[in-house]
Amino acid sequence: MKTSPLCAALLLIPSLSYCQKTPILFQHVRVFDGNQVIPDTDVLIEKGLIKQVGPSLSAERAKLVDGTGKTLLPGLIDAHVHVHGADTLEQALIFGVTTEFDMMMQPRLEYRLKAEDNDRRASFFSAGFPATVPGGHGTEYGFEVPTLTRAADAQSFVDARLREGSDYIKIMDTTGVTFGRFSRPTLSRQTLEAVIAAAHERHRLAVVHIGSVEGAREAIESGADGLAHIFHDPSSPQDFGQFVASHHAFVIPTLSVLHAVCGPDSAGKELVSDPYLAPYLSRENISRLKETFPSANTGRISCKGGTQAVLQLQKAGVPILAGTDAPNPGATYGASLHGELELYVEAGLTPAQALTAATSAPAAAFHLPDRGRIAPGLRADLLLVNGHPDEDIKATRNIVAVYKGGSEVDRRGYYHPAQ
Repeated sequence: MKTSPLCAALLLIPSLSYCQKTPILFQHVRVFDGNQVIPDTDVLIEKGLIKQVGPSLSAERAKLVDGTGKTLLPGLIDAHVHVHGADTLEQALIFGVTTEFDMMMQPRLEYRLKAEDNDRRASFFSAGFPATVPGGHGTEYGFEVPTLTRAADAQSFVDARLREGSDYIKIMDTTGVTFGRFSRPTLSRQTLEAVIAAAHERHRLAVVHIGSVEGAREAIESGADGLAHIFHDPSSPQDFGQFVASHHAFVIPTLSVLHAVCGPDSAGKELVSDPYLAPYLSRENISRLKETFPSANTGRISCKGGTQAVLQLQKAGVPILAGTDAPNPGATYGASLHGELELYVEAGLTPAQALTAATSAPAAAFHLPDRGRIAPGLRADLLLVNGHPDEDIKATRNIVAVYKGGSEVDRRGYYHPAQ
């Protein structure tokens, strides 16, 4: 078959090399389309895209996949990670996470990894450097970070991040948060508002890191599009869900890391013995999943308020976006998203609502209409699992296959059952 000029051009770009891929037809598969379940249908993918969804489909030369007893989902989306290299994107993908939203990384690394995007790695988008003050959160990691002290400089700061390649703007607001025995300096309310306004001036989202109820309210009132994290407090104000809903913002709770802050054990500790995840975890992954922050052993920090807030937000109709904050203590790439979903169910969400938090909700919140759902014309980033994850959330871990851009991911090299 002769390759068209358009396909020839696309084949030069790894992330768009759809043209020569073998069509795949899933037959009699249960589909979670990002919002609801289709009990028994067929799905045809071709040239890296979902071509058709419906009963009794056919296609010449397609690879047939028997979907009996299986569920096909959109590739999972982790809405809060810190990408440290190509290997971290590969690790995310083998666990069914096909897209990640990075919340802080150096622009040079971001540029290089985006240029190398391919079907063996999760796709990612990044905030690049966050907005913070000298000595503020984000400056403690051993590399130089641009800082901001005046509201008048907010637009130039945002524009510099966009020139570096940032897809959205991350802002650090540590109002009401203590780190051990001291509090880090943070942006003034005026500067916070100015950075958010500057991001909006360039039609970009502004996502604000918070750690307290006070900080969450301040960020939302200042116009934030979303919150990175939920607070760690003994309880959540009764009006919190409605308050966020009234401002049309989203929330990325990152309960995985919150539990590593509160302790005594991390939520990730349970994942290391999961029969479906454990064989794909390296020793380094296992060590990280068991880690906690120093605060976890003090008994002075509670996760109860954050967990309460998740259910309040869901009841109020606030978009909840699943995010893990990997690779912080208690979390690792890919595997921890499955644990994050279980934490949402434990907080009171239905399994289907938790799945939406890792598929269509983050795609919609970050304005990516090409993924997060199973529908004709969308990217063939898919996760095939045994069982019914919309009924038992742990079924997401029983992975049959992962597909990125219509290509099945080879997971065999990551399988090492004896640790």
